[in-house]
Amino acid sequence: MTSTIDTAGQTLTGARRFGVLIALCLAVLVLGLDTTVLNVALPTLAKDLEASTSQLQWMANSYNLVLAALLLPAGLLGDRYGRRKIIAIALTLFGLASLACALADSAGQLIAARAFLGIGAAMIVPVALSLITVLFRTAEERKKAIGFFVVANSIGMPLGPIVGGLLLDHAGWQWIFVINIPIAFLAAVAVTLLVPESRSANRPAIDWLGMILSSAGLAALVYGVTKAGEASWGDTGTIVFLGLAVVLIAGFLVWQRRNSEPLIELRLFSERVFTGGAVLLTVSVFAIFGLLFTMPQYFQGINGSDALHTGLKLLPFIGGMTVGAKLAEPVEAKAGTRLVVMAGFVVMAGGFVLGAFTDLGTGYGYTATWFAVVGFGLGCSMPQAMNAALGVLDPERAGTGSGLLQAFRQVGGTVGVAVLGTVLNSVYRNNVDTAGLPAQAADAVEKSLAGGLAVAEKAGSPALLENVRDAFINSLNTTMWVSAGIAVAGAILAAVLMPARAEKPSQDALMGVKPDA
Repeated sequence: MTSTIDTAGQTLTGARRFGVLIALCLAVLVLGLDTTVLNVALPTLAKDLEASTSQLQWMANSYNLVLAALLLPAGLLGDRYGRRKIIAIALTLFGLASLACALADSAGQLIAARAFLGIGAAMIVPVALSLITVLFRTAEERKKAIGFFVVANSIGMPLGPIVGGLLLDHAGWQWIFVINIPIAFLAAVAVTLLVPESRSANRPAIDWLGMILSSAGLAALVYGVTKAGEASWGDTGTIVFLGLAVVLIAGFLVWQRRNSEPLIELRLFSERVFTGGAVLLTVSVFAIFGLLFTMPQYFQGINGSDALHTGLKLLPFIGGMTVGAKLAEPVEAKAGTRLVVMAGFVVMAGGFVLGAFTDLGTGYGYTATWFAVVGFGLGCSMPQAMNAALGVLDPERAGTGSGLLQAFRQVGGTVGVAVLGTVLNSVYRNNVDTAGLPAQAADAVEKSLAGGLAVAEKAGSPALLENVRDAFINSLNTTMWVSAGIAVAGAILAAVLMPARAEKPSQDALMGVKPDA
């Protein structure tokens, strides 16, 4: 059990604690918004910042990479140096990084600013959860507080496309980051003024070498895959970076075995169900980025939708996911965990197969249907796989295990954007015809759909416009087939790794809350 030095639970009145909880909930709300709002903005960013497909990938990946790398040690920072101090620093950094994102005037600047945004985000969630356990000491109070926190963390995702669409249509893409700034700073002020300091009596060590090796390994992996999309899998740069990724990740695993206070408890993976849950979380998030990365570009570039309508068109996916998660729990009680998770992946695969037949004349009714099918499958599979993984852990390992699963989920998203973005980019480049175009125009056409549409419009060439649109549809269809294959692999893995009927985790385990003395 982790013992803490604090008086927060005793010295704060109910009103002050409620004020802090509201501030923390607002902070995680904007984190949820940032998860989905960027997908709606991708076509606008491609046009305004002249960003290539690979740069669009890195706008998402720079944030996800940093978030995945720092999610595990971030909770330890609060325990070691003080929760109030770390959460205030994290919120301030998040606000400043949001400002830097809004002020960026090139794709490179936005990628760098998004990386700093990831640092703040990685520190906010685990430290905020740890702070809630200090502020709300009784089981009943904590349950209510965590309930508010879960709702705030959950509603940000479906609100992201709508809020982002409104801001993109009426204020510009910069405002999707500007809205973070006042919320982050107000939350930082509230925490600083209202919360007494608290920290762990046992000051945990920070595995700096583990952080460096894991971050560098993931960065090399993602860069290598992205490079393959720009050039080829046989390209020297691709081979070098993928080889470097293997060496760094292997070195990280060796170091984790030798280190007495590792970043990751490898012993957790001795539990087959936990390992299965981690793998299936990664696979499920990996697969859905085929939808989230490609379809906003389809809606805006091919269908001519504005940003708001693009956001609204993504809602059937969120709705399907919500319905799937609600229905999966009672079905699991009767049919068992393994069948529910397998069925979820099979349904996801079926949805992606439907998506693979999208063409230039596809109506939204068809698109909304397969969006809902994919979301439903995800809602059935991902929460149940995560619950199964946490159910095999004892209370003292629940916090570490939950943090590790969240990191795997982020890694799945990062690798998903890299691999599926590479598929999209490669197939598009191989199908688009730039013969007869000046070198600069040909390069713009090959970089992205937005570039191809802009060149065709400027040149007044219906033939080039048709070719660009056809090339993108081919790349979209291929990406959906790959996503379907990943979902099928998930179903097979679920059959092997999931138990017939999983144990249920505690509420604290579900939220990654470490048991406090």
